[in-house]
Amino acid sequence: MAMAYCVKDKMKVEVQNPQQITMKNGKKALQGTCPKCGTKVFKIGG
Repeated sequence: MAMAYCVKDKMKVEVQNPQQITMKNGKKALQGTCPKCGTKVFKIGG
């Protein structure tokens, strides 16, 4: 699974419900939720 940094928990977590998105500048990114606190996590280049 994909890993991303959760700002709220201050640690790397495994992304739940990962979705591949495209940012405004055309780069790909991965967006999902943190399994511990439920906030959004984001990884550029996913």
